Amino acid sequence: MCPLVDDFVPGQPEMPQDEEISYNDLSRRDVRSLIFHLLYSVEGFEYQTTLDAIVDNYNRGFNLAIPLDSEVYKTTYAIIETRDKLDEIIKPLLANWRFERIGDCTKLILRFAVWELEYTDTPPTIVINEAIELAKCFAEKDAYKFINGILDKMVKTKEEKK
Repeated sequence: MCPLVDDFVPGQPEMPQDEEISYNDLSRRDVRSLIFHLLYSVEGFEYQTTLDAIVDNYNRGFNLAIPLDSEVYKTTYAIIETRDKLDEIIKPLLANWRFERIGDCTKLILRFAVWELEYTDTPPTIVINEAIELAKCFAEKDAYKFINGILDKMVKTKEEKK
């Protein structure tokens, strides 16, 4: 089940205009999905539009209330700011793949997961599982297998270094 997507019914408005989605009502999976959506939007604008402007558009267009001091905003901002460093962590893990060949959704999910593995205390099993679920919803058909392999390799490499 894809959070924030499964309730969409073609031909129907996504949300009643007077009903605002409360940030506090989002599940952990919804938060992750929202972070992914924001990353995708920033990527789509080639990092030329500020995260603030994109969050404002989401808040108005989807009747959301994403606070600028929220985990969603802070995490998205941190991933954007460290994307070059995250890419450098990912590149050596790609066996027989060039980074430039990876699809945008797959790349964004990898960045998100690598950021979590590097900068949070979230257990690796949860990070990998959530990345797989995002990939099943938003990335190419078998991208979840690719993501699982890359993240598993990263975790094993980190454990060997300890």
